[in-house]
Amino acid sequence: MPNIAIAFRQEITRLARREIRSQTQGLRRASAHFRRDIADLKRNSSKLKAEVARLTRRRGKDAGPPSDASNAATVRFTAKGLVSQRKRLGIAAADYGKLIGVTGHTVYKWEHGSSHPRRAQLSALASIRHLGKTEALARLEQMRKKAPARRSPKRK
Repeated sequence: MPNIAIAFRQEITRLARREIRSQTQGLRRASAHFRRDIADLKRNSSKLKAEVARLTRRRGKDAGPPSDASNAATVRFTAKGLVSQRKRLGIAAADYGKLIGVTGHTVYKWEHGSSHPRRAQLSALASIRHLGKTEALARLEQMRKKAPARRSPKRK
């Protein structure tokens, strides 16, 4: 008798496994499909992240400082505008730089497009944008008076 019980139990096990296999086969296919979709999404995500990083680097080189909504609405910088403003005031790049708080070489680089002013420098540019020639020269004169006199080095 034990042989019939063992054979009966093996048959039930075989049928149960077959039924489970048929019911889980759809889930396995769906799972494999979902894994492929997830892998595709991850690839796309990494490509998009790389593209964003590349565009951010390019923007950093091309556009200068990032602009806020309020900053973009009030202050715009163009090299051509800087040149025309400086010529309108009739002052040298070094003097114009003193008004802003930068060197003359920095103003030269801005005018030729090899660099762009930072956000703080943009606000300084905006503050002197509406100055007249007389007012600009008066400010420069005040700055010269306030600056300490340079002493020449002693010679031995």
